[in-house]
Amino acid sequence: MNVINFVDRQFISSFAPFLKRDLDLTNTEIGLLTGVVFIFFYTIAGLFVGTLADRYNRTKIIGIGVILWSAFTAVSGLAKNFVTLAIPRLFIGVGESAITPTTMSILSDRYEQKRLGFAAGFYYLGVPVGVGFSLIIAGYIEPLIGWRGCFYLLGFLGLVLGLGMLFIKDTPRRNQVATNDTRSFWQIISLLGKVLLTSKSLVFTILAGTLYHVVLGAAQFDVIWAVEDKGFNANSFAQINGWIFVFFGVLGSLFGGIMSDWALKKFRFPRTWFLFILTLIMMPLAFTRYLETDTILFWVGVCSSAFSLGCFYGPVLAVVQELVPPSIRGTVVAFLLLCLNMLGIVPGSLLMGMLSDNLISQGVENPYTLLLVGFSVMFLVLGPIFYYLAGKYYESDRNKLRAIFG
Repeated sequence: MNVINFVDRQFISSFAPFLKRDLDLTNTEIGLLTGVVFIFFYTIAGLFVGTLADRYNRTKIIGIGVILWSAFTAVSGLAKNFVTLAIPRLFIGVGESAITPTTMSILSDRYEQKRLGFAAGFYYLGVPVGVGFSLIIAGYIEPLIGWRGCFYLLGFLGLVLGLGMLFIKDTPRRNQVATNDTRSFWQIISLLGKVLLTSKSLVFTILAGTLYHVVLGAAQFDVIWAVEDKGFNANSFAQINGWIFVFFGVLGSLFGGIMSDWALKKFRFPRTWFLFILTLIMMPLAFTRYLETDTILFWVGVCSSAFSLGCFYGPVLAVVQELVPPSIRGTVVAFLLLCLNMLGIVPGSLLMGMLSDNLISQGVENPYTLLLVGFSVMFLVLGPIFYYLAGKYYESDRNKLRAIFG
């Protein structure tokens, strides 16, 4: 279901050249569709769903969310213009908000700390596999049934999975009485504030992840960049890049989860320091994708970008689960997603859309490349600093939170 989740989320980006052509959309409107139109309701609803995940049956919450977003994915195939595509995206965001806070809460009850990085990384295989399959669908299936048919197909598959999830039993909760929790929404939010004020490590982890997602927001224009700046055919690039994301993204997810577990167990090495080192190694490689397309270094850059994306989620989600008390894990994950998306993806995609429209109107050569490089440099300057500080305070903050919350 998480694969379907990210296939759906990536659809606007994967089909952007076709949507621009058939619905007469601007880059700014593409930025709105991949950003605030989807994410505002996704993040706000996610915070509410996170509190539900700390109190009620989690598998049924997931199933209802999948059914909701899948129905509106199918409706998106009927769109005639920006407005009729934007309205279903609002409700898709509400539905998709249900899956990650509840799933991470379930995983934290199923796995011990030493295996949590792998478990979270395996779950977040949904990101690279979902992005990859979205591109593969755009590359191979769009020529056969059109982009509208692809939306109908994905909606149907999601409905089937969502209905099946309603019959899956929830996992017994560890160190917590699950279904008779009478705390109000505002009591849980107050507890969230107390956790954030207590843990510098958690705050710096969220800051680093948010900055990285500004870059990912800009990267929603990757297919348009490949077509406009690099001269690829939209279907051909989607086919190639889709398989790259599936293969190297999966490798990254497994590597990030397994190696961060190993470093923590072997050396008591904080997972954010693992990401600190990985960022310094991988980010420079990612810049080579802006070279000429007939060089091997171009494809090295494309592959390293997919690998880096896969590495991120397992360690970061595991840090959150390790730091915070069990009674509020779902809410903290929802708050993390709010920051990653509302403060990361939204400004990244919107700025990319607006600035690219402006540069194109001025006749600037290779506008998408120029902007994508600028966003990446911004993260490379600040991201490693935040990862380092998060690791520096990790152990002391963990002890403080345990002393306060038990």
